[in-house]
Amino acid sequence: MAETMSPPKSRLLDGPRGSKPKSRFSRRNIFLYGTLLLVSVYYLLPLYVMVVTSLKGMPEIRLGNIFAPPVDITFEPWVKAWAEACTGINCDGLSRGFGNSIKILVPSVALSIAIASVNGYALANWKFKGSEVFFTILIIGAFIPYQTMIYPIVIMLREIKLMGSLWGLVLVHTVFGMPILTLLFRNYFTSLPEELFKAARVDGAGFWGIYFRVMLPMSIPIFVVAMILQVTGIWNDFLFGVIYTKPETYPMTVQLNNIVNSVQGVKEYNVNMAATLLTGLVPLIIYFVSGKLFVRGIAAGAVKG
Repeated sequence: MAETMSPPKSRLLDGPRGSKPKSRFSRRNIFLYGTLLLVSVYYLLPLYVMVVTSLKGMPEIRLGNIFAPPVDITFEPWVKAWAEACTGINCDGLSRGFGNSIKILVPSVALSIAIASVNGYALANWKFKGSEVFFTILIIGAFIPYQTMIYPIVIMLREIKLMGSLWGLVLVHTVFGMPILTLLFRNYFTSLPEELFKAARVDGAGFWGIYFRVMLPMSIPIFVVAMILQVTGIWNDFLFGVIYTKPETYPMTVQLNNIVNSVQGVKEYNVNMAATLLTGLVPLIIYFVSGKLFVRGIAAGAVKG
């Protein structure tokens, strides 16, 4: 019987070849994830201190260890920050400011986004005489420092009897949000296939028909981007709120400032921390709920142009 011959050694080495798998603990990965971890700790540590401080009583805070978790968790600082903290003669906490902020936020966001989306749609798809000049003026308006416009706006609001009112502040936020939002919508509508617009024109659709039936359904991501930008900017605004409103109509950020900087009584750091966290909840919730759509809107053309 013939002896079975083994294949040559060189053939045993033949086969698919490729780069050697990289180790998870390579120098590059250690540097990358180590940097990310340090940055995360840097940003999360103040938030951690705020949360644990807001859940402590003042006797425990006076012990001085700000990083220690609370021994006896209490929500009394949160209740006081919301409904009992005093600012001057008013002792209703942030609740009144929260109501005012909602009354300012909803119409400001709705009006600015509605007007800016129509502006961007017109500038992208319906060219008219002077459209480029109009667009240039809007772009310049996006870079004008707010501080240079404070006094002229005071005069304007006084003349139209809106100084100190919520609707005066709504008008200010709507106007100042218009340039950047118009730029976002115009760039987004420009990135959409032009054939859809032409096909709708051939089918007899007019200005508003194309906007509501073609453009609007395809523009949900950019509307979410605009909403997040406006909600964040308007809700966190302090300068306009303290200038163009009065104590009865102060937004939440102004109320927070008055609570934290109050000189009456003992400095209650747990109440101050709870009030700060309560003030930041609304934009935080908006980001968590619509974060994916925000990324889609940015990636789909919000910064193109």
